[in-house]
Amino acid sequence: MKIEGSVKPGFEQVKETFQQRMAGLKEINAQLCIYVGEECVVDLWGSVTDDPKFGPDSLINVFSSGKSLESIALAMLVDRGQIEFSDKISTHWPEFGENGKEKTTIADLMRHEGGMAAFDQAISVQNLQPEALKRNEIGLLIEKHDQKYREGENNEREYHAISRGWIANELFRRVEPEGRTMGEFIRSEISKELEADIYIGLTDAEIERVNPVKAVGAGFQFLEGLKPSLLGRKMELNLFQLIGRALFFRKALAGNSRPNAPDPIKGSGLMNMDLFNDPEFSKGETPSAGAKCTARGLAKLAAAMACGGSLGGKKVLSEVAHQKLHDGIETKNMAFIDTAFSQGGVNYFGGDGIGSDVLNDGLHKGREGFFGWMGLGGSIFQWHPELKIGFAYIPTSLNILDVVNSRGKIYQEVVRACVEA
Repeated sequence: MKIEGSVKPGFEQVKETFQQRMAGLKEINAQLCIYVGEECVVDLWGSVTDDPKFGPDSLINVFSSGKSLESIALAMLVDRGQIEFSDKISTHWPEFGENGKEKTTIADLMRHEGGMAAFDQAISVQNLQPEALKRNEIGLLIEKHDQKYREGENNEREYHAISRGWIANELFRRVEPEGRTMGEFIRSEISKELEADIYIGLTDAEIERVNPVKAVGAGFQFLEGLKPSLLGRKMELNLFQLIGRALFFRKALAGNSRPNAPDPIKGSGLMNMDLFNDPEFSKGETPSAGAKCTARGLAKLAAAMACGGSLGGKKVLSEVAHQKLHDGIETKNMAFIDTAFSQGGVNYFGGDGIGSDVLNDGLHKGREGFFGWMGLGGSIFQWHPELKIGFAYIPTSLNILDVVNSRGKIYQEVVRACVEA
């Protein structure tokens, strides 16, 4: 195992924790980068196998951590006077209003209340390329699609795991004056300006820098869950916690608005990561599940968000747009967990109205005051405006059943303790 990087004085405990957990858990490669204010206080990366191709500049798929990139990109259009989160989507994209969708607002979509948590047909990787998007390959499907919600009252919120990004991207390219997709816009207006490795859609040269992700098998997780942590359990969760997560999954799936929906992308599957490592997929744009980033890049952007929208004199958002991104927080149940999404689509952790049970405590406790979201199996991209913490953690070993990304949360707890001390 090799651990490299540095920490500033006062944050040595973060490095100690990173070393311990890289050695003790079922890890492969991981990056951890944290800012406090405008200073990078933690910049660590580790490889259990001493992978010669892995380093701080390796690009890794961050899955749903990309949802916060969608939110920031849309907020930049708000900043430029091109949209408001309260706007109806059909105001900017009239064809979207077909099949009863005319009243759906941008805020509805970003809070996962758009009624299109899943599509009724799988999308091909070829249709995700920027050229295909601009031919309206995905847009036409969305225009013709209907809305469905979970049964019962106040059940509008349902996790738009991948679809939110596709819908938001179609709206975005129609509103953005140059007709750029989110991936094209982020590359020019965020990645280039901040000198940060944050991409939705890669070039051939960037694909060479990708370090693949791999899911830890469910069987291995359950066998390891039988061990007490004192005997060197390689997983964050014990057997009872894993069974609880599996039951939550079952409950959530049973309550889906479209229980028989196909896989979002042809060839995708919950434990099959081959698609997300595929070069053709990496060239396309799936903002909610396909962003390829480094922890250094995401932490730098998170620092800008923690500091009111700017970092080092480089503005991402004005104070007004930054406030709008975080305003309008509404706490609602999202099938199996309570969430508090703002009108701009970033979640606030530890707010009022959050239920107290194992899963909600796992999601919120220890993250109080952070905004943002997280990615399937491990990644975390969040910021804490009060403590001015910009945080990014990206592993390549994915624990799919750890739906609240517990193993990354420990670093958030440790850095908060360091800052508060």
